[in-house]
Order: sequence, then C-alpha cells, then structure tokens
Amino acid sequence: MADNNLTTAPVDEQDVITTSQPALGTDGPEVASVATGAGVKRPGDRVFEFLSTASATLITVMIAAIAAFLIWRAVPALNVNEGGFLGFFTYGQRWETNDTDAMKFGIPTMFGSTILISVVALLIAMPIALGIAIFLSNYAPARAVKPLGFLVDMLAAVPSIVYGLWGWQVLGPALSGFYTWLHSWAGGFFLFTTYDNSPSFTTGRNIFTGGIVLAVMILPIIAATAREVFVQTPPGQIESALALGATRWEVIRMTVLPFGMSGYIAGSMLGLGRALGETMALYMVVSPLIDFRFSLFDGGTTFATAIALAASEFGNEMRAGAYIAAGLMLFFLTFVVNAIARSIVKNK
Repeated sequence: MADNNLTTAPVDEQDVITTSQPALGTDGPEVASVATGAGVKRPGDRVFEFLSTASATLITVMIAAIAAFLIWRAVPALNVNEGGFLGFFTYGQRWETNDTDAMKFGIPTMFGSTILISVVALLIAMPIALGIAIFLSNYAPARAVKPLGFLVDMLAAVPSIVYGLWGWQVLGPALSGFYTWLHSWAGGFFLFTTYDNSPSFTTGRNIFTGGIVLAVMILPIIAATAREVFVQTPPGQIESALALGATRWEVIRMTVLPFGMSGYIAGSMLGLGRALGETMALYMVVSPLIDFRFSLFDGGTTFATAIALAASEFGNEMRAGAYIAAGLMLFFLTFVVNAIARSIVKNK
C-alpha cells in the first residue's frame, strides 16, 4: 500500500533552530535581545541610573559651589593685602588684619607647619600600616583577621578631640624625656633645634607630638586600604611562587607587594589628605606659633588651627576674608592630594 511506503524522517533540532531565525535584513538582533532581556532597561534600572547620575552631579555642584564661595569671600581681602595676591604667597612674618584697609597676611608659615606635621605623621604611619596590612592579609590566623581588623578600623571612629586630649595630657609629657635625650644627641641638626620661645620639653606641645598624634589618626585609613588591595592578589601568582619554592616572605615580596603597591600609596595619599585638614587634635597638641623654623621641637600654626584660633574675628568680613583665603588654599591642597591618589589607582 502507498501508505506503508511513507517514512518519517528524523527531525534535526538544528534545522528547526536555523529555519526559525529571521531572514537577513529583518529585525532579528533586536528581537533576540528583547527575547533574552539583554539591553532592556527595567524601571528599577532607570531609577538607579537617575539616582546615581543625580548624586554624582550634586556632589560636583557642591564642590564647585564651595570653591566659588571661598573665592568670592577671599578676593576682597586679597585686594587690600600688602602685595596683593603675590604677598599672600610670600609674606609670612606676621598675620596683621587689624587695619582692614591695609592688611598684611600670607601663608608661607602656615604652609610649612601644615606640610611638616603631615609629613612626620605620614613617615610614622606608613611603615606601621604596611606591617598591619601584610600581617592581616598573609600571616594572621583566619579567626583573628576580623577581630584585629575591626580593632584597627575602630581607631578611625575615635573623635579627634579625644586624640587631642590624649596627646596634650598623656603623650606629650610622657615623651618629654625622649625629647631631652634626642636634643642632647642631635640638637645640632636643624630638625631638633630649640629656640627661646619654643615649647618646653616638659609639656611636649610641639610639631613632633602633633605628628605622632596624626599618625595614629590616619593609620586605619592606610592600613585598611592596603589590606583590601593585598587580599585581591591573584591566587595563581601566589601558587606559582610557592610552586617554585619561594618562602612566605618571598611570596609577599615578589607577588603581594608589587600587586598592591599602588593601593598602598593611594591609601597613604588619602591619609595625607586627612592629616592636612585636621583641626581639633592639633589645636590642643601643638603650641600656636606664627613663625616656622623647620624644627620638630617648635610650635606651629597650620591652616586649620589658624582658622580655629581666629574664630572671634569672623564678625568682620574683611578679617574673615583673610582666613577664608587660607582656607581656600587648604581646599586646593587637599583637592590636589586626593586627585593624585585617584590617578595612582586609575593608572594601576
């Protein structure tokens, strides 16, 4: 019979898939993307994109508004300053703003004190933070990593005024004997020279103590940033070094440190930005002094402490404008430091 000669050919799934594809020139890719959900913005995605864009725009506008406000309030005072804008960068002997028609003020001494204290803090905090980050990421037992990391992070939660009280009442007097010994041993070096109006060793209210206090304050920032980068070291690199017979320290030196060095430096720069703007701790620890003579045993006035000390003068717009000009320089200095940190991370 004819019906018996009919055979059923096997169906090839590939043929079905192929024949179901739209012909060239049609909306095939668009249809496929819609079918799979790729490229489709759901309402939640649109809301999140809007909020992210609005937040980034708002932060940018706020930073620009702060800069514009500082410039607007600083320009009138700079116009009556002796030497104008140039005098602001060169005159550093005194800060004379009583006569609002002929003021004499400049930032060299503030700039020197701010940079010296911050550099001392950075030199003390960086090696300690590096050791902490290496220990927590490579040596510490797994059960101890979180508790120890939490204790280090808690240092960042302590208010700066508490650090100021500790440095003023405890650390400074405790280091007075060390300062006396250091001065007797290296007093001829300019960093350890004393002057007639320098803070006494018994109080310890000097740049050295301020740098130590700042080092404790920025330590968690550097340590946390470095540790987060160190733990991201590719396991393949570590295993390869171990397979070649490297010791644990050699693994850290050849793989972990090269991989995380940019993060460590970026964290240090962020800590430096934090140190540049510290106010209350240095206000209490470092004896105010308008002169700057590159001595760690000397007092000093940073940008932030100078503004805090002159709060009573802010009732006069011209006097306030002089200190706002100093705040403007601190704003740009901090901005530059953080921009450098971002560029280091980006170039890695």
